[in-house]
Amino acid sequence: MRRAIGGDAEAYNRFLTAVAPHLRAMALRRCDQFGAGRSEAEDVTQEVLLAIHLKRGTWDPARPIGPWLSTIVRNKMIDGLRRRGRAVSVPIEDVIGTLEAVEAGEVTDKLDVENALRRLRDPQLSIVRSISLGGESVRDTAAKLGMSEGAVRVALHRALRALAAFHRGAIE
Repeated sequence: MRRAIGGDAEAYNRFLTAVAPHLRAMALRRCDQFGAGRSEAEDVTQEVLLAIHLKRGTWDPARPIGPWLSTIVRNKMIDGLRRRGRAVSVPIEDVIGTLEAVEAGEVTDKLDVENALRRLRDPQLSIVRSISLGGESVRDTAAKLGMSEGAVRVALHRALRALAAFHRGAIE
């Protein structure tokens, strides 16, 4: 790493190649320690490699590199847990009552869908169109609307609940 900071690109490449398995092992240990899924270790490893690249100038060559790397792994793991912790997850059991099965012959035509969607206001309308009708991901929709993923999930849940209530009222 010292040579890499000095501008030796080959040394930097060798360093990253050599350190990646160690970072992955540290990330796996942190996943186990914090109760995160082992699949998250690869995401953390990639984020750590990016952080090393972006912050390599902050490492003090007079100090050992191990603690610096360990701190980055820990911080990236915590960042991932915070993101996951803020994500709103709604179990299907909580909304199953609001979702009504549609028989194969009861396909709603476009006018009925548009009529139901008129009951929604933005951002719920945009979210339902994006995710439910457009097939976009929550992440892409959140980015497009300038919202957090959690806020998009909550708004989608509320919109679907409102549409289900409207649908139940319309067929009663």
